[in-house]
Amino acid sequence: MVFAQQSDWQVELITLRVANQPIQASQLDARNRPQLYNAETLYLPNLNQPFTIEFGAPYAPQPQRLFYRYRLEGFDSGWIYTDAEFRRATYTNLGFGRFQFIVEASVDGTSWQGQRRLNLDVAMPSWLSPWAIAGYLLLTIAIVAAVAFTVRARRLAIRQLRDSEERLKLSLWGSGDQLWDWDIRDQTLHRHNQWRQLASFPQDRIRFGQRSQSSNIHSHDLKRVQQALHDYLDGRSDFFEATYRVNSDNGWIWVLDRGKIVERDSQQQPTRMTGTLKDITPLVAAEERLKMLAASITNISDGVCIYDNEFKAIEINQSFTRITGFHRDDMLGRELQFRLYSPDYLNQMKQTITHHGSWHGEIEDLRKDQSTYQIELTLDAIRDEAGQTTHYVATFSDITERKNAERELRRLSNTDTLTGLPNRSYFQVSHSNLVRKRIQHAMLLFDLDDFKKINDSLGHEIGDQLLLHVAERVAEVGRPQDTFYRLGGDEFILLLEDTADVRIITAAAKRILENLNQPFHIADNDIVVSSSIGIVVYPSDGLSSQELLQNADTAMYHAKSRGGNGYQFFNDSMNKNAVRRLHIENQLRHALRNNHLQVHYQPKVSLRTNKFVGLEALVRLEIPGTGMISPAEFIPLAEETGLIIEIGERVLRQTCRDMREWVDAGLVKGRVAVNLSAKQFLLPNLTQRVVEILKEYKLEAKYLELEITEGMVMEDPERAISIMTELHACGIHLALDDFGTGYSSLAYLKRFPIQTLKIDKAFIDDINVDERDRNMVASIVGLAHNLGLDVVAEGVVNHQQLSTLAAMDCEFAQGYLFSEPLGREQFLQQIAKPITAVPAPAGTLLN
Repeated sequence: MVFAQQSDWQVELITLRVANQPIQASQLDARNRPQLYNAETLYLPNLNQPFTIEFGAPYAPQPQRLFYRYRLEGFDSGWIYTDAEFRRATYTNLGFGRFQFIVEASVDGTSWQGQRRLNLDVAMPSWLSPWAIAGYLLLTIAIVAAVAFTVRARRLAIRQLRDSEERLKLSLWGSGDQLWDWDIRDQTLHRHNQWRQLASFPQDRIRFGQRSQSSNIHSHDLKRVQQALHDYLDGRSDFFEATYRVNSDNGWIWVLDRGKIVERDSQQQPTRMTGTLKDITPLVAAEERLKMLAASITNISDGVCIYDNEFKAIEINQSFTRITGFHRDDMLGRELQFRLYSPDYLNQMKQTITHHGSWHGEIEDLRKDQSTYQIELTLDAIRDEAGQTTHYVATFSDITERKNAERELRRLSNTDTLTGLPNRSYFQVSHSNLVRKRIQHAMLLFDLDDFKKINDSLGHEIGDQLLLHVAERVAEVGRPQDTFYRLGGDEFILLLEDTADVRIITAAAKRILENLNQPFHIADNDIVVSSSIGIVVYPSDGLSSQELLQNADTAMYHAKSRGGNGYQFFNDSMNKNAVRRLHIENQLRHALRNNHLQVHYQPKVSLRTNKFVGLEALVRLEIPGTGMISPAEFIPLAEETGLIIEIGERVLRQTCRDMREWVDAGLVKGRVAVNLSAKQFLLPNLTQRVVEILKEYKLEAKYLELEITEGMVMEDPERAISIMTELHACGIHLALDDFGTGYSSLAYLKRFPIQTLKIDKAFIDDINVDERDRNMVASIVGLAHNLGLDVVAEGVVNHQQLSTLAAMDCEFAQGYLFSEPLGREQFLQQIAKPITAVPAPAGTLLN
């Protein structure tokens, strides 16, 4: 939209009114042009009624925001100002003669433009015509002085009235109130100083609006407004006043509507009523905010007490009474005080509030019933606009239960819930204090040997009862100054303070072992346990709490590795072994992350045909920059840490991938044997995992043989038989590895769904020099054949062993005599050659 430039518009003359009624210019005088807007001169008869000229600037940009000023030269002494809501100039008793009416408009009230001029030619009245002047000449001369005085007085009164009306309009405009004038008989309503955001007057359907129309007054307020109007019009109230909501361009606004009857007829019935509308939205919002704040203070859960500037209570809320027991009447005029604290403490508190404006802290106080409670208190100073303190507000919450809970939580956090002994967190704090104070002491760390078996066989409830009895017995061992802790599980610590005497330490260790070796009678079970104790002495075995605990754990581990039921003092070699063990564990985890694990293969040879008939997959760990790590080092550690499950699955996947490739290429015949660890064998979904890997690499089950150690299956033979039966049903061959070392029961052996027995290398090593080993191997071979099983001899390294095994009718053998375990490519090259006896290199790991 393109707005007109300032020079493109002017104020236009729109309408003429006589006695506030519209009238055509030609009706006043035939000489007048019909169109007022282009008239240069307006001829007027002498009028006894108010004469009004309406004007406007319809072509100006944003005409609704314009201001106007006008004057009648020869009549007005100065400019008269108005706005877009009141665009008219009214003159009463305008004298005859020629006048010039000038009107201008302004956007900002300072710069005026668009000027319009109109000449007014007011006709002389008939009684002043030339023919009448002569008749009245003498009379005029006689009363000229009186007329002059009267005219002057009348003009002064008119000017005063006009000035009064102008002041009234400006005052109304400045106040922002809207004036309404209701003609009750004609049912018309006039508005002055209208609001831009409220284009329509409130439609109460009495003064304004039809009954069938929807009202812009809020539905909750409409009936109340109507009732107030009826009450006033019917004489039941002295004045009309109502506050209500009206829908405006800016949403709902609150208005104060006031009115009064100003005219009545001869029967004293109201005929005219005037009043004002006032926008009170900010006042209502402020009042609502005050109500909300008062309700919040009254109903919040925190106690509130308001004091005057002399710290005397003047108001409290409901929570104050609920927390303290004191009612409002008890508190009014009462000075701030805390009965459990000295006056000096209260004075310091007041000084803090005076200087800093607030005080916050936790204190104890007495309720009305003299019971003690704890509160979290905040005292704030309230200042007026001049910065002077007028009030003080105290807000507080009852934290008694929270403090009790914190104390109980601290107790529980430092106490073992089962035994009531100090727990690990309390030990860490206490022991750190001993070390920090450099107090000489000894630490005895112990746990129960094979405690897991007790939990698994008798249940955790029996296990907990056992730990409780253990705590009771060991608590009798120490001296009064010594402290007994439970770190967790079946692990305990006895701290012997102020001693490094070996006799006292060993006596305590022996008493622990003796007390625990006595049977525990729990739930009709007689349980006998043993313990392994690791001992460290400060400061010789460590200078920090963490180092001492770690060294004690290392010593306990060595005591356990020696068979348990004993104690072990820490020494430097243990620490080196523990560091070595930790280093290997880190290397093993690093190898799993970076795929440094390798699968090597060792061929299996038929002693009857002297041909390659299968192979065994063996895991190897080679760290770049370090070299090969012995399986004897990392395999037991992997078993302990649980990493053996991931290692075993990786080996199985690599083996199935290689075997499928070799079978498809016709490079390998027979089965590949893969060792299962004890942890793998206990997996509840072992069979499902193996079958999924075979399917993933599309390898038939007949090419896979799983080796299970004898000791593994004898821990729980029935469960082992169930797992082995599942694997066998899938077409997977099973071999019992390390036979002869696990004390197999023949009753179970005949039930195992296996196809192969593998004789442990320990029996093969001395088969030609020890008659007992030779007889043992012969018995195993005979037993296997009687059960319909094949036999594989492990660790064959020379022809004498090979000849002896062949003479015993052993079917298969593997060892360095044929080949060491080789990587994938080297293995394929090795089995492509004729089988020859290769002596084992000195110092090389066999198998």
